[in-house]
Amino acid sequence: MITTASKLDQLQATIESVIRGKSDVVELALVTLLSGGHLLIEDVPGVGKTTLAQALARSFDCTFQRIQFTSDLLPSDILGLEVFNQQRGAFEFKRGPIFANVILADEINRTTPKTQSALLEAMAEGHVTVEQATHQLPRPFIVLATQNPIEHHGTYPLPESQLDRFMMRLRMGYPDEQDEKEILRQQSLNSALDHIAPVMHSDDVLALQHETREVAFDESLIDYLIRIVRATREADILDLGVSPRGSLALYHSAQALAFIQGRDYVIPDDIKRLVVPVFAHRIVVNSRYSTGLRRSDEAEAALKEILKTVSVPL
Repeated sequence: MITTASKLDQLQATIESVIRGKSDVVELALVTLLSGGHLLIEDVPGVGKTTLAQALARSFDCTFQRIQFTSDLLPSDILGLEVFNQQRGAFEFKRGPIFANVILADEINRTTPKTQSALLEAMAEGHVTVEQATHQLPRPFIVLATQNPIEHHGTYPLPESQLDRFMMRLRMGYPDEQDEKEILRQQSLNSALDHIAPVMHSDDVLALQHETREVAFDESLIDYLIRIVRATREADILDLGVSPRGSLALYHSAQALAFIQGRDYVIPDDIKRLVVPVFAHRIVVNSRYSTGLRRSDEAEAALKEILKTVSVPL
């Protein structure tokens, strides 16, 4: 019988067979999946953002849709629309690509805010409303969005309300020298993605998500989490602190990280490791404290300083 640990090991190994030298990124992507959250992957072109999303989608038996976000994309292109059926003499709903288990929202910041907002209800509630009718989305449901933080021409920065729907924001980073050599050596006529076979079913993912929520979270660690959140709301350096949705995201992602690492309880290091990827995109640094860095870099630096001021439970 295949154990839970074996399934997770197979899933991680499958993704890492395509994404070389990024074990930490892959692990946090799986944390997002098991937490039932959504993931924003932000980095320069060519470092594997889209490949990571596709590898995750192909690693378990599910429906997958890639949506290429462009300036002329409409909300109906994502959600679907009511179409008149002449034979039946009535309108019927034609589903859009959002009705899949895994959604790759490629270059999400290249579309208008109106179209970006079409994802809000889906990401927060697991359903969409079209023409006053509510349609449930399949489960599990995860949005994997990519964006390039460098290029600003023709892009629309995601508003805070949209960013808050993402459980984590990750960066791929460049591979080190040895990993890049391995990438070059293994190039062939066939893409590495073509060789990925599912190692889980959708039902397995749902079962793992349920098990993740059973991981113990000591009261002292809940207090520690709350102290960090309150520190972001009270810090002079920040104009916008972490929302209650952010608190829940850190709580559930810490459970998932502990679960992936083979524990049925959370430890302080789980929380400390996740503060930056879970909180950095939810806060806004006061312009008076700007250091000239990118907004995301300033936010991460501010969180690391705040973490130093919060006592860790023994």
